[in-house]
Amino acid sequence: MTVMYTDPSDNASSLPDPLLPWLLSIKKALDSSISSLELNKILLDCIGTFKHNPQYKNDPRFLKIWLLYLEGSDDFENVFKEMEENNLCRGNSLLYELYAGFLEAKENWKEAYMVYQTGILRKAEPLERLERAKVLFLDRLSYRINASSLQKTDYNESMEMEKSCVNPWSASTTKELLERINPQMMKYAGYHPSKKAYSGDVALSTLQNSSRNKIVKIGGKKYEIKGCPVKGGFAQVYKAYVNSNPDEVVALKIQRPPFPWEFHMYRQLDQRIPDNQSSSFGYAHRLHLFSDYSILVCDYLSHGTLQDVINSYVVTGKPMEEVLCIYYTIEMLHMLGTLHGVGIIHGDFKPDNLLIRYSRSNLTEDGFKERSGPWRDQGLCLVDWGRGIDLHLFPDDIEFEGDCRTSGFRCVEMQERKPWTFQVDTYGLCVVIHMMLHHSYMEIVKKGTSDGGYMYLPKAPFKRYWSDLWKDLFTKLLNNNSGNDCELLRNLRKSFEDYLHSDDKLLRKLKELLAKQRLLLCSA
Repeated sequence: MTVMYTDPSDNASSLPDPLLPWLLSIKKALDSSISSLELNKILLDCIGTFKHNPQYKNDPRFLKIWLLYLEGSDDFENVFKEMEENNLCRGNSLLYELYAGFLEAKENWKEAYMVYQTGILRKAEPLERLERAKVLFLDRLSYRINASSLQKTDYNESMEMEKSCVNPWSASTTKELLERINPQMMKYAGYHPSKKAYSGDVALSTLQNSSRNKIVKIGGKKYEIKGCPVKGGFAQVYKAYVNSNPDEVVALKIQRPPFPWEFHMYRQLDQRIPDNQSSSFGYAHRLHLFSDYSILVCDYLSHGTLQDVINSYVVTGKPMEEVLCIYYTIEMLHMLGTLHGVGIIHGDFKPDNLLIRYSRSNLTEDGFKERSGPWRDQGLCLVDWGRGIDLHLFPDDIEFEGDCRTSGFRCVEMQERKPWTFQVDTYGLCVVIHMMLHHSYMEIVKKGTSDGGYMYLPKAPFKRYWSDLWKDLFTKLLNNNSGNDCELLRNLRKSFEDYLHSDDKLLRKLKELLAKQRLLLCSA
């Protein structure tokens, strides 16, 4: 969980901040091996001290304290009711998202839906995030309703790979591909399949409610769960200590029904991505595959996501500095250029799936363009490969159909029911950049051109003081119909890199902003 605090120098009202020492104390406790009882006492004391203080009524940091307390509580419902009665953080969408998630875990679908509706009616911020969470909830609900029928579908009719369009995410496509690559997967390092159900001492279904310090035993190792899960579409991701060692931290992705496809994508990344770029794409240590669950063990990065960075600006009401937007744009262009060049599509490119990486040493002005020295460890890491597409398993001229069903990230081709390939990623890239620049999801408009044709552009206008590079990027990426976009991505990246190098002040400012960002977003 990321605890955000505001730099006192940025506080327009210059109010004293008595909560700050508590935040530092809580962070220190989280970084130590303190027991759950001791941590809960600190959290409860903090809550009791400030819950009637109007200064913190809508403070997102105070909401995080409540949420940390909830992780170790067996009484989610009454804690949420207390927050409601005290009128705490009602304007923050995270409150409704977490409460709805708790109700969903208890299969109280109607109540969970009503919580989303309440938050939306109250216009909790960021509203777009809450609306998207509601759409994902409805998708999960629809999936659960149809899950049994999907699993019982008769797959006797094999998918015809020769046809021009395939839905890469359909149950039939996934099943056929997994059957084809099964001999290959059996050779993957870290692949541990079993035909039996998971039979550990801790029922995996109970982790959704109260997970802190529970031990999951698999493959001869003990994983001590730390904190509540990060919920995806059909899985939960937990921070865990290997054999209770705080110096060996991993992420456990627990999914039901089991889903081995993501492990295949990780092993293909290992084989195809150059070593000097591998840190941008995550690493999976092993997969334990059972008949009812799959447990993916991955590297854990503690510095939050690009969504957290964007939210930190949304909370303060300040725009994200253009040079920082340019930096992350360069990172993402480089990332997608590398992926597409080796025949891989991510398929779910959004800021929640972009983890922040920081260099172990101070950044210098040398090595930025070459991504060498400290800049090699600085940047982003793309995770969550469940919707990844391995183009090596399809004909060279393949085009895809199907809808990602992720609100705000459906590419133009999906919206117009046209075939697509790399557009699913490049449209996601455009949405992420739009979120950095405008703090909102992208809406597009169809505009006529002088030659009688048309083009797609973002509906929101470009600020007059922004670089012209933004309009060029959106115009080219939103209207690219060519089969391969690697050259386009490379040229766009070079134009942004050249812009940063055109003025030494820009690189110095970027270094300062990244250092400040690291201080303001304290990982816990």
